[in-house]
Amino acid sequence: MILSTYQPFFAPFPAFFLKAHLADVMVILDDVQFPQRTTWLTRNRFKNEQGALWLSIPVWRKGLGLQTIKDVKLCLEGNWRRKHLTSIKTSYAHAPYLGDHLNFVSEIFSDRFEYLIDVNMSIIQYLKKCLMIDTSLVSLSDLGIKGKGNELLIEICKKMGSADYLAQVCAKKYLDHRLFSRAGIELHFFTPPSPVYPQLWGEFI
Repeated sequence: MILSTYQPFFAPFPAFFLKAHLADVMVILDDVQFPQRTTWLTRNRFKNEQGALWLSIPVWRKGLGLQTIKDVKLCLEGNWRRKHLTSIKTSYAHAPYLGDHLNFVSEIFSDRFEYLIDVNMSIIQYLKKCLMIDTSLVSLSDLGIKGKGNELLIEICKKMGSADYLAQVCAKKYLDHRLFSRAGIELHFFTPPSPVYPQLWGEFI
């Protein structure tokens, strides 16, 4: 069984879903520390007539110290949800498939969510279904494992009964090959392509 891991980014990029597709199971790292700086967990790049359109999800940080990703709450103050939805509707008004997905996008920016993880996982599950990826997703928080770095990844593999761990080539220098080998786990690497597909508003970004 090939296992991969990833943090639950906000509207992940194509490599996230390729990594999921190439694995039998992907463990979502929801029980690790939430970064204190800018992170793909709360922001991503969309596109409008002016070029890159950055959308950020406000969350509560101040006075809360170190949080795990699964415990981060949305900041529901202000009208950012309405603004984000309007931005997407305007920017993608002439996109060929907007109508197929607008109800879901509207739901994402509704008031039904309290935690960031729920927003991000809803997007991930929805896109995974659209892409017809049948890889199982398992939350780290459901495994009862704590740790960091290589040790955490090895413990995840052991818990899931996997002897094959999949990572992107760019992660190769961060993985301790000897530790994985001693644990009986073989490392596999892939290089995600840089897909260029039709976009509105000029050149591909």
